[in-house]
Amino acid sequence: MRDIASWALNIAALRGASYADARIADDRSRALSTKNGKVGSASDSESFGIGVRVIVDGAWGFAASDDLSRAAVEATAARAVDIAKASARVKQNDIRLAAEKPVTAEWTSPFQIDPFTTSVEQNIDLLLKIDAELRGVAGVTLAETNLNFRREEQWFASSEGANIHQTKYTTGAGYAAYAFAGNEIQKRSYPCSYGGQWQNKGYELVHELKLVENARRIGEEAVALLKAYQCPEGVANIILEGSQLGLQIHESVGHPIELDRVLGMEANFAGMSFLTLDKLRTLRYGSDLVNIVADARQEHGPGLGTFAFDEEGVPAQCTPIITNGLFTGYLSSRETAHTIGLNRSGGTLRAEGWNRLPIIRMTNVSILPGEKPLTREQLISGTDDGIYMETNRSWSIDDKRYNFQFGCEMGWEIKNGKRTRMLKNPSYSGITTEFWNSMDAICSRDEWVLWGIPHCGKGQPQQVMGTGHGASPARFRGIKVGSAYKGN
Repeated sequence: MRDIASWALNIAALRGASYADARIADDRSRALSTKNGKVGSASDSESFGIGVRVIVDGAWGFAASDDLSRAAVEATAARAVDIAKASARVKQNDIRLAAEKPVTAEWTSPFQIDPFTTSVEQNIDLLLKIDAELRGVAGVTLAETNLNFRREEQWFASSEGANIHQTKYTTGAGYAAYAFAGNEIQKRSYPCSYGGQWQNKGYELVHELKLVENARRIGEEAVALLKAYQCPEGVANIILEGSQLGLQIHESVGHPIELDRVLGMEANFAGMSFLTLDKLRTLRYGSDLVNIVADARQEHGPGLGTFAFDEEGVPAQCTPIITNGLFTGYLSSRETAHTIGLNRSGGTLRAEGWNRLPIIRMTNVSILPGEKPLTREQLISGTDDGIYMETNRSWSIDDKRYNFQFGCEMGWEIKNGKRTRMLKNPSYSGITTEFWNSMDAICSRDEWVLWGIPHCGKGQPQQVMGTGHGASPARFRGIKVGSAYKGN
């Protein structure tokens, strides 16, 4: 692989590139699903190719190929140079890359069981067992399950001398039960919605999730929601469980801190950002309890945003985003670091695959747990009146990431510190900074989970990638709540 990369780098240099890098990627994935006792989909695919990125005359050029012969690789590098020269004719400013010491490194994400050593038959058998448990509950009319594995192996080399080989394993699993009655549909998902839980782990994650053991409960909750009380409308104190808080972070913190959005370099799929540069280290983003970091390091956990080096060869880092409520950091790259006065990239440039130009992406954007011991049940018992909401069902946020509404699958009314009535169709809405400033309690480390969001879309052409969001259940005061779905 080093020889292949050197072919590209040498041609780029000969044709005038002041900088060049090459990424060779071998990406294998398996995706399986079932629906009501039958296989819904089954695929096992592999993608292998090279992407070459160059700077010529102060502008970027990028080209890619799935042909790794010497002639094709050299032609790909030459095409990248030609594109850069064309781009230079319409550039506004020269590209400035923050300095980065080149390294030679090998890294593989920790795992116990290579998921690809399990057979498709074994995987389908597990999903059908879950399906049978779900549909064994009277009133469940639709059961869906899914299981996903991925192995991403990448070789990165640059004209500065970097030489990095990384391999990352990902496992994802989850399911949902639907109950239909009249014109009403209720849904319960496990371990969370949008494909369940995903982490940088091997097949051991499937064992940890206890999928079969929780299936009947999930089916029963879906059916019970049909007869549950409608979520009241008004202003209330709310408690969000961890996966819902993770999605709240994704939409109202993760996307607006992407520096390419802030600078107007990117606006697809999620708009731009209200976090203009003047707000850095001046904006009161949340209450004193809000501490959020963007952490790609292995010690943060097996998140979908965990790696050793980003696609520019920058080591994984932890960037404080919100510190005791104060906005303190953006997601940056070597190209954008200077715009916020940094002399080094935050290490967040990533690409979906070898045929995509790397762009700024979320790593693991997580809220740190509370320092004082506090369990979810203690948080509930310490809340006189409110609503506990769990598992996302829908979300909506404006193109500046400022005004939002989220709907959840299930809620519980809290009276005098106790969960009382089950509530259906709960939702809440607000303004990003007002919402985070209303947080007055968060559970401690024992309740903290690093959730995976596997299908975050960004860019044009679109890139779909995974992000991680660690969270503990937290309480927010005086939030507008209501019904996102008008039921019977």
